[in-house]
Amino acid sequence: MKLFTKPKSKFYWYDFLVRGHRYRGSTQETKSARAIKIASLRLASIMESTDPLPSKPASLGDLGDRFLDWVKSGRLEEKTKKFYRNGWRLLRATAVTEMRLDQVNGDYADQLKFPGSAANANCALRTLRRMLHKAEEWKMIGHSPKIKMMKEHGRHLRLDDEAEKKLLAGACAGKWRQRTRELFRDIVILMRDTGMRNQRELYRMRIETLDWENRVIFVSDSKTPEGRRLVPMSSRVFEVLRRRCGAKTEGWVFPSTRSVSGHLCSIDRLFREARQQAGLPKELVLYCARHDYGTRF
Repeated sequence: MKLFTKPKSKFYWYDFLVRGHRYRGSTQETKSARAIKIASLRLASIMESTDPLPSKPASLGDLGDRFLDWVKSGRLEEKTKKFYRNGWRLLRATAVTEMRLDQVNGDYADQLKFPGSAANANCALRTLRRMLHKAEEWKMIGHSPKIKMMKEHGRHLRLDDEAEKKLLAGACAGKWRQRTRELFRDIVILMRDTGMRNQRELYRMRIETLDWENRVIFVSDSKTPEGRRLVPMSSRVFEVLRRRCGAKTEGWVFPSTRSVSGHLCSIDRLFREARQQAGLPKELVLYCARHDYGTRF
């Protein structure tokens, strides 16, 4: 352990290395005798929080199983558990899982690359940060590093009338079956006119939740408890749903024999093809229709 002074500081500073990690800071003391005691207490505190006889440094991959067990049994909200599971899925696809826990620092985290948007990357980085905090708590490392998040930009594009026309024209230009084109058109119309979440609400819509007399849709399950609500049907929505449901009184509005759940789960591939045919920017996604709905209302 080294004790020293700085030209522009009246205090003594300490500098020492524990398990490959450097600790440096001010003792906030001007007398050397008291500074030595403060630095010694700091060193003892660091030593106490680390394993004195480490057999083999654990890797992030080793920590992953224990972390997932904690997520599963912990008193966390279900959406938080899903968030961490998704974050670990993203981390597991990178080389960071092979690294020792004491080697994962902020500089290395800054170099990690993840597919998708900044929000997707931050899901992985927040999971990594929480994992390292748990590793410190479980005394697998002496100190958890600071992990910086990426800057996120909100979606500024809207799937408005003009974008809808171009998308539907792009769908017609593709070599799709008539049934596929109708499905794509109906999803785009419903997204724009109801503002429903596509995966959690729209694709899971059941005929039993449609009130034809009052022309409303009951959203029985959503992302949040406040998401349970009644959504009014526009004239376009009423026509689309009537045509799709016909005389049926129960079942999925968008059934699918390919899906284990029995209902439609995604039209992402179709949307990308139609967007490319229409010459629209890649930043435009189906969810932008929900933002357009909110802006208009």
